[in-house]
Amino acid sequence: MHKDTVDRLERFYDAVPRDAARAEEHGALVLFVRDDAGWPFYARPRLDATGSPTLADVAAVRERQRELGLPEAFEWVHEVTPDLLAVARSAGLSVLEAPLMVLDPAALPDPATLTDVPVRLLDPADPDFALAVAARRAVAAVGFAAPGTGRGPAGAAERDATLSEIDVAALDEERARVADGRRLSALAGTPPEGALASGMAMRVGDVAEIAGVATLPAARRRGLGAAVTATLARALLAAGTDLVFLSAGSEEIARVYVRVGFRRIGTACIAEPAPVVP
Repeated sequence: MHKDTVDRLERFYDAVPRDAARAEEHGALVLFVRDDAGWPFYARPRLDATGSPTLADVAAVRERQRELGLPEAFEWVHEVTPDLLAVARSAGLSVLEAPLMVLDPAALPDPATLTDVPVRLLDPADPDFALAVAARRAVAAVGFAAPGTGRGPAGAAERDATLSEIDVAALDEERARVADGRRLSALAGTPPEGALASGMAMRVGDVAEIAGVATLPAARRRGLGAAVTATLARALLAAGTDLVFLSAGSEEIARVYVRVGFRRIGTACIAEPAPVVP
């Protein structure tokens, strides 16, 4: 990994939560804690830490997360903090090692060549903005409940059953972040079928992460995830972003992003308590 890229990614990971959460330092780790009911953040290595996080640091953060009712979640880049992998596992955490991928803009295809389903970027001025945001979340919930790229039975009925009204504060935050360029959201779908795939991007300065790309299992193998990713990437580049990255959920999913021009540069680690096996 190029040092400049590494430094920019580390600053991004540290900056994203700071305008919505307070930072609590626990040894070589920092825990981001929201003061509202929004999506909870993670703990990660401190930018200014002089050593790797210890087992005691991890235990202290987990105790604090449990105290606050937060998920016991940790995120880091393995190539930056390699010792944390063994520490997390020794603490009983399950670690997802996700391919960390950066966009090669020269390899980015036209989204229209990837699928025949239209993809739209959500605009706060659209009269259906609230419904579109709810649809994005519903598609993601159904899609991530069935990991992988294979087709499955879950489709429009499951999406509609998952739809829920977004509270005013969350919708205002969404509008503000889209309006000032810190967030982009995309939906792929048709009038008869409704929303079939969704995704979003978070942007800090000239660095952005594409995340939450999901397709209803019944609509997979139609190029929708690739088209949503390409649409977000093109919009980010047009807005002046020159480092666009993402973390793939698996090697299988990473192959989808290779089609869109992303190249692996490392490994993003996501740790949480191991599931209890009866």
